[in-house]
Amino acid sequence: MTSNNQPDKSGGKIMRNKYEQMSLFDTYKSVCASMEEDKPKLFRLLDEHIDWDCLIPARFYMAFYLNTGRPRKYPLVAFLKSLVLQKIFGYVNDSVLLVTLRHSREMRRFCGFSKVPEAAKLTRFKQDFLPYIMEVFERLVELTEPICRAMDAELADCLIYDTTGIESYVAENNPKFFSLKLRQAKFMAKTNPDTDPYRAVYGLLPDCAAANTAVKQQYINGHFCYAQKAGLLTNGLGIVRHIAFFDEDFQKSHPEILVEKRTDNPDADKEIGDSRTLLPVLRDFGGKHPALRYSTFLGDAAFDSYDTYRALLKEFGFTRAVIPMNCRNTASRHDALLDDFGIPLCPHDGAQLKFQGVCGGKNRSKRLKFVCPETVTVRTASGVSLRCTCENPCTPSKYGRCVYIYPDADLRLYPGILRGSSEWSELYAKRTAVERSIGSFKYVLGVEQRKTFNPLTTKADLFLAGIVQLLCVVLADVLSQRSLFRRIRSLTA
Repeated sequence: MTSNNQPDKSGGKIMRNKYEQMSLFDTYKSVCASMEEDKPKLFRLLDEHIDWDCLIPARFYMAFYLNTGRPRKYPLVAFLKSLVLQKIFGYVNDSVLLVTLRHSREMRRFCGFSKVPEAAKLTRFKQDFLPYIMEVFERLVELTEPICRAMDAELADCLIYDTTGIESYVAENNPKFFSLKLRQAKFMAKTNPDTDPYRAVYGLLPDCAAANTAVKQQYINGHFCYAQKAGLLTNGLGIVRHIAFFDEDFQKSHPEILVEKRTDNPDADKEIGDSRTLLPVLRDFGGKHPALRYSTFLGDAAFDSYDTYRALLKEFGFTRAVIPMNCRNTASRHDALLDDFGIPLCPHDGAQLKFQGVCGGKNRSKRLKFVCPETVTVRTASGVSLRCTCENPCTPSKYGRCVYIYPDADLRLYPGILRGSSEWSELYAKRTAVERSIGSFKYVLGVEQRKTFNPLTTKADLFLAGIVQLLCVVLADVLSQRSLFRRIRSLTA
């Protein structure tokens, strides 16, 4: 009951009525409004715009609530929400997440925890239900594909691939371990002056960590480390489309991939390893999402090989493959009238011929037409034609020199787009989007700083980071703030 002031009917004197009757419905509305106003904006956005029941497959519920002889104390959605919040807030350790849950009633209420679980429960959840966490990620990929197309159709039509390594919490990653091996290599160099100690270290390092054989010796970003390797496919916007974790299961399904050292050069071995994983990853991605199609592939020079271009353009249906040339993979070319980009040259002064367009026709192969750079278009009585205005022509034809290139004869040199053109440069500049996503997963969402060497836990953390990025895309779309699709903390600030 609330107070109210009413005039006195007898003498006009103001009398105070201290109470007013309130219904139970008014009380309920007041409590609900108070709870909603006290809820942080992030929790409110996730509750309003994310349908967790739709994202979690039914078989996930069935596996989680399988009769184990005792009821579940903690709901499935509570585990998933808490792990998503852990990535959003950048909590590296589970203990920090649990302390926050104990002291934040709003956070416990959002997750659905009546009691805060132990740290071992979170780890066991990630390890036991990893395949279902991956299914949640795959559902979000399908859900966000039309959103990406609406954001930028051209960039969403590009597919970018890159590999990375997640350093594990093992003794071999201690700088003292590498210093010991370097001292051993320098001692060997004293007896053999021709030995390069820094190259010799590569042969002294063990292939895997002593704590876990799944943690392999890697050469990442110019330094040696012991990490678990993974590959990411993103579109041109940098939004993840597929995650491939190169664990034991991946190697069993793709036995053609070699993992051992093949040369004494770590850079060369890294390129061999990256290029051999590309096609298996694309096949796995196509198997999980057969309806998704992309026209442009972007990759660095590690994927430059003749077989890769043939597979990308013929097997996977890409129309363009934007990959820089690697000098290690370049075979000797007998035609001296082509430059490194495959553009014909003038036999007199070596100038590049001018690209005129693509020619084709019925029962004719596609070909690229190049003409003399001094050729101009003139109008004649019969129509429009070309005339060569060169002062020192290399051919007696008035039309000028004309060269036709058949790109299907050399897909590496002509991968559906003219090398060295402005379009090529603009497209290849978008390749860094995958590196930014990898950096966001490892350093912003805390995957790199996790103190674990278990491959199941690392794999689950990587897929949870992908789930968080895709949830950010969904929120950015419903809030009409698509420029913040990779900045969930700014989105909810």
